Amino acid sequence: MGVNNSRNRRADPSEMKLREARDRYLRRRGADATESSIDAWWYRLKLFAQWTESVGIESVGELRRLDIDDYYEFRAADVKPVTLEGEMWTLLEFIKYLESLGAVEDGLSKSVRIPDVDDASRSNDSKLSTENALSLLEGYRNDPKTSGTRAHVFIELAWHTGARTGGLVALDVRDVNLNKEFVEFRHRPDTGTPLKNKYDGERSVAIPAETVDAIRTYLGQHRYDVHDEHGRAPLIASMKGRPTPNTPRVWSYLGTLPCIHAECPHGKDPETCQWTEFGHASKCPSSRSPHKIRTGSITWQLNLGIPVPVVAQRVNADVKTIAQHYDKADRQERRKRQRQQMEQRREYIDRMKMDGGTDAE
Repeated sequence: MGVNNSRNRRADPSEMKLREARDRYLRRRGADATESSIDAWWYRLKLFAQWTESVGIESVGELRRLDIDDYYEFRAADVKPVTLEGEMWTLLEFIKYLESLGAVEDGLSKSVRIPDVDDASRSNDSKLSTENALSLLEGYRNDPKTSGTRAHVFIELAWHTGARTGGLVALDVRDVNLNKEFVEFRHRPDTGTPLKNKYDGERSVAIPAETVDAIRTYLGQHRYDVHDEHGRAPLIASMKGRPTPNTPRVWSYLGTLPCIHAECPHGKDPETCQWTEFGHASKCPSSRSPHKIRTGSITWQLNLGIPVPVVAQRVNADVKTIAQHYDKADRQERRKRQRQQMEQRREYIDRMKMDGGTDAE
């Protein structure tokens, strides 16, 4: 009896549904990308899949160059250029993958248009200012009711390390060296806390004595005695263990409310203001997300005269990224920094003195 080859024939890749192709692509990328990146790509490609279904495209093989251009126009009408840029880069890589499988026509990826976004549009200047950050820290340190609390420690670490939210959440109690005054960021993907840059994101970061004092008080008086599902003791702990990814955002908004230690700059009564409630703190014009604290911290460190490569190592970012996305010094701050840098370079002036000699001997 002969073999029915038609039943064993592998499906034509062009017949894949968009969602099936998306999931296949993301599985391939899982080995070299972080979970947060996969989540972002999944969401962007979900939007594309929904659009194709709405216009009657049932399989990837039906995609044509005009469809890609139509999708660009569709998204451009709804989102900012910087958002569109990220979505189209994701779509470009996805289409290239489909080309490699022979699932779409050759050259389809060339029709994916990437918007030209200038640096000013790509960046957001609403950082936590140095003035507000130092005022917050002073308030936390000097108020017995808030000194050493979780909110205080979160703000101390976010400001003085400039770390990403994922890095702060990944810290365990064992990662703090109180005697030598530093914290260690470690990549532990097997137990649920990967760093954005994986093992390249591992580093030890020195912290000031005041921050160490806050952590010591927190560990002795305020930290919940809990472990996560892997048996690890998270440093910044919730009542149930290690916080979920969104929880530190709420802590950040609540922790940066200016009315905690001072009068409300917006004329509100803290006793009745809705912005002081757990789910509404982000609406306060003065509260800031963890990313805005990171941006403000990096700017502050640069303004202190700390060399860019040193700041880059502390916050785990490359020099170009710092210059483009995080260095939000205003004109006055830049002038002050330029003068500091001038003074640091003054030692070279002696080499420029004219003594009548020549370089040639």
